[in-house]
Amino acid sequence: MKPEILEERPMNMAEVYAELKHVKKRDEELSFRANKTYDYLGQLDLLSPKDAQKLYKELDALKVPRLKPLHMAKIIDLLPKTVDELKIILQGYTLTINKDNSKRIIDTVVKFI
Repeated sequence: MKPEILEERPMNMAEVYAELKHVKKRDEELSFRANKTYDYLGQLDLLSPKDAQKLYKELDALKVPRLKPLHMAKIIDLLPKTVDELKIILQGYTLTINKDNSKRIIDTVVKFI
């Protein structure tokens, strides 16, 4: 039986870590790669999954033009504290955000740090 993909969406690191915790509890053991990822994410200072979800909803509520779930997941992963840090994070994407929207994003993120 081949598994069926039900949904495809970007996940932030807090969600991945929570999901790996769930799988580890369910299966008692992770695969080699999953275990390496679990160990790595355990060393990072991540938001709780609940806070990450709350931040995602607040970023989405800003209605910044062309800001997609992938971009929001990256912002949640790296939690930029300044507009310059936000620009650096998003420079790898074909996305431009004006200064006002950048400031609104930073103001939202800073509440969760």
